[in-house]
Amino acid sequence: MLDPFEWAQTGLAELTVTDATRGWLLVTAQSGLLAVLVLGPSGQLWAVTGPLRTAGSVARWAGLAAIVLGGLRLGRGFSVHPVPTAVAVLRTDGLYRVVRHPIYSGLLLLAAGIAATAGSLLAITACASLVLVLSAKARFEERLLAERFPHYAAYARRTPRFVPFLRPRR
Repeated sequence: MLDPFEWAQTGLAELTVTDATRGWLLVTAQSGLLAVLVLGPSGQLWAVTGPLRTAGSVARWAGLAAIVLGGLRLGRGFSVHPVPTAVAVLRTDGLYRVVRHPIYSGLLLLAAGIAATAGSLLAITACASLVLVLSAKARFEERLLAERFPHYAAYARRTPRFVPFLRPRR
């Protein structure tokens, strides 16, 4: 994880205060929404039947797998902050061949699985809000990746952001 005080040591000194602050605000919003999903109360808005419980469980496990595999593939370049670390390399293989942000995709699957089985309007609202926050975080991160890696734009043109097999917008 990239600590704010490590930026000078990791080659991120050129990062502006605005970018640094924006990144930490996005991380904070993401963490808060995940906390609401995990710790929030269950509701009674809909019945959580066996098939829905199974689908939610499959989504949660698939999401966790994507998060772990995506993080392992990044190795030492992994950070919760959207700024690429000094040791980061552009990954276009493994899950990164299928989507540009497999960790974010995993978080969205996890959130959808939790929200579907919570029976709560709060969980649905938190999940929808997480989609917006991760979309903003991904766009911000992509701008920084394109500045850092010359081949990122070509990679982004051929690889969907979150959902496999959806063609990226031009």
